[in-house]
Amino acid sequence: MHDNLKQFIRDVPDFPLPGILFRDIAPLLENGEAFQSALEHFHQMLKEEKIDKIVGIESRGFIFGSPLASRLGVGFAMARKQGKLPGEKISICYDLEYGTNTIEMHSDSISEGERILIIDDVLATGGTAGATISLVEQLGGKVVGLAFLIELKSLKGRTSLPGHTVYNLLEY
Repeated sequence: MHDNLKQFIRDVPDFPLPGILFRDIAPLLENGEAFQSALEHFHQMLKEEKIDKIVGIESRGFIFGSPLASRLGVGFAMARKQGKLPGEKISICYDLEYGTNTIEMHSDSISEGERILIIDDVLATGGTAGATISLVEQLGGKVVGLAFLIELKSLKGRTSLPGHTVYNLLEY
């Protein structure tokens, strides 16, 4: 674990709903040294994996996924909230820890057989990650791993992603 990064995670109680403790990554992103450290930890963790493309989950997965894709020399594709992508796309509805949502990807964003790493800021219940896996697989990609800055262990999101390697930098 990279617990030295925990000092840059702010706890926000009762956000976005009462009873939820939100782990705010803004302080980490606002500190250049901490942000670079997180990216370097991801790079070191993943540099030996055979990855063709990274899929970032909107929106904080974009923040980590784009620079990581650049460091690894691979492409980057977006999994976006409904209505944000122009052109032909596929979508899936899924449950969140506090509601439901729909996520979409461009139909041509992944080629058959591409090895995909999915990245986001937090693994909670695994609903968003699981939906993204489904989209990647519908497009012919093979998910080789999922990476998260934070894993909320008490929500057991990892158990909803059976058969997939899960990487994280921090656990709560």
